[in-house]
Amino acid sequence: MRVLVVGCGYVGLPLAAELARHGHDVSGLRRTAEADKQMRDAGVTPLHADITRPGDLSRQPADFDWVVNCAATGGGGADEYRRTYVEGTRNLIQWLGSRPQKYVYTSSTSVYAQNDGSLVDEESPAEPVAETARILRETEELLIEATQGRGFPAVILRVAGIYGPGRGYWLKQVLSGEARIEGAGERYVNMVHRDDVAGAIVAALERGVPGRIYNVVDGEPVTQRCLLKWLAQRFGKPVPPVSTEPVSARRGVTSKRVSNRRLVTELQYRFRYPSYREGYG
Repeated sequence: MRVLVVGCGYVGLPLAAELARHGHDVSGLRRTAEADKQMRDAGVTPLHADITRPGDLSRQPADFDWVVNCAATGGGGADEYRRTYVEGTRNLIQWLGSRPQKYVYTSSTSVYAQNDGSLVDEESPAEPVAETARILRETEELLIEATQGRGFPAVILRVAGIYGPGRGYWLKQVLSGEARIEGAGERYVNMVHRDDVAGAIVAALERGVPGRIYNVVDGEPVTQRCLLKWLAQRFGKPVPPVSTEPVSARRGVTSKRVSNRRLVTELQYRFRYPSYREGYG
């Protein structure tokens, strides 16, 4: 297959390399040339364009069988989210037309605003409160409309908090001594290893159903208290103290247990790291 990975960064670059190892003809799209050598070394053809600029895309080849959009903002607020996700996705749909056989978009489990510790699956209400999460949900709706209205073959993956080599919010907090257990620490945390995100994307390309949504999250939602205590013990750090300060609005105040049942049963995905214990082991 001719494959385009939009956003060849923390997830996209190892994904592109894995697809190339499987014998696919893979191109990676980034705004800059800073990762060109890494891509070429992995057997990936570098392309350069800003998806928020339709003129940039029009100068690129568009005859791809599979397309993955895992572009990220790299920070920024709601305006940057809107440009990257809503406008960028709209531009990609228009540029690609009806050519791809499959288009996979990495959204986020932040679109679920449940705060009662309940079990959440893809049929649960997705009514986010945070503005950035609302923008991600708007992007999903844009793709669903394109799929239903014109047959655009979009598969949506709602990805939990990603950790892995060089990345992991909770571990960094523990190692730096800045971690705090929030109140009773009963808020649920949902995570997934970077390698399992890449693996789930491959499964979605191979077996995902256009118009379908799949949660990408490991099999063990964990309370914040249990996670921080486990990380502290694993890495030889003190157990974080309890804080009574309000939870940061940036991280949100949701508490839910996100199910991966559909990913496992329908796409037959088997996790390399079924929980944080294996991922940090």
